[in-house]
Amino acid sequence: MARELRKILYVEDEEDIRMVGEMSLADVGGFEVKCCASGAEAIAAAPGFAPDLFVLDVMMPGMDGPTALKAMRAIPALASVPAIFMTAKIMAAEVAELKAAGALEVVPKPFDPMTLPGEIRAIWARAA
Repeated sequence: MARELRKILYVEDEEDIRMVGEMSLADVGGFEVKCCASGAEAIAAAPGFAPDLFVLDVMMPGMDGPTALKAMRAIPALASVPAIFMTAKIMAAEVAELKAAGALEVVPKPFDPMTLPGEIRAIWARAA
């Protein structure tokens, strides 16, 4: 895992949530953020962006977050990029499944845009 978290690939299909998430991570958190509206878009963009972290919505049409993560991790340059899932489904069994799918943590939605960057940094620090 990279020592400093700088670049986040953020994947969210809902435009309003994506805009708030991007403002939160970039403007409040100071991260370099690449936003994608779908798993397919993320798979195409990730190699050129070379993120330190994936932040993925779980439920998206076409390709869900866990499937997108699996596909990105199949790309050698992205195989070790850590991931955080964001979802409104935060039952213990669902969280356990997402962690088993490779997530460092699961952040509940709706999220607080003012505290999200700190939460992401805390998860990153615990995993380091």
